[in-house]
Amino acid sequence: MIKAVIFDLDGSLVDSMWMWHAIDVEYLGNFGIAVPETLQDDIGGRSFSETAVYFKERFQLQDSLQQIKDDWNRMAWDKYTHEVPVKDGVAEILEYCKNHDIRMGIATSNSRELADNIVSVHQLEQYIGCIVTGCEVPRGKPAPDVYLAVAEELGVEPAECLVFEDIVDGILAGKAAGMKVCAVYDRHSAHLDEEKRRLADYYTYDFRELIGQNGIFTDF
Repeated sequence: MIKAVIFDLDGSLVDSMWMWHAIDVEYLGNFGIAVPETLQDDIGGRSFSETAVYFKERFQLQDSLQQIKDDWNRMAWDKYTHEVPVKDGVAEILEYCKNHDIRMGIATSNSRELADNIVSVHQLEQYIGCIVTGCEVPRGKPAPDVYLAVAEELGVEPAECLVFEDIVDGILAGKAAGMKVCAVYDRHSAHLDEEKRRLADYYTYDFRELIGQNGIFTDF
């Protein structure tokens, strides 16, 4: 039985990966640095703090790690508030899980400030039982730490969880945690779709596909 679903946030629950590319362009542009084509793949599932370390070291930034994170939070806040929608079918799957007593949590590499903002903007508090960020566990994705922490907070065993993830490192994290994983389509990771399908147990373009008569919840 699946007793809980755990959502990755960016690219899985909300359509925001485009925004982070725009922020990377603006942020690095302030230092006269062009964004490497492989940047998003290179940082993968790193936590917000791990990504700040990566930027500081790779691009030889003089700003402190806290300053880097503060700048990202500031730059992202307005976009999350006004420009980032939920992914297709999110409203339906949240209602489905709520009506079937399936607990819900978020495991995100994003900052606590931005994760809380997103949940508030889209009024998800009635659905989401807990949020754990990669900065609050020892290791970010692809390590399983953040997913195991959410399962513990929700009071369920890892084998009773279904993870929704849009990137390879996140899929690896969910599988390493001993959970079933459904890969979520996102245009910014479409070039990795073949690998995502190979690694995950399921794949979806739209969450509404999962709750119909032939949806994956009928497997459990």
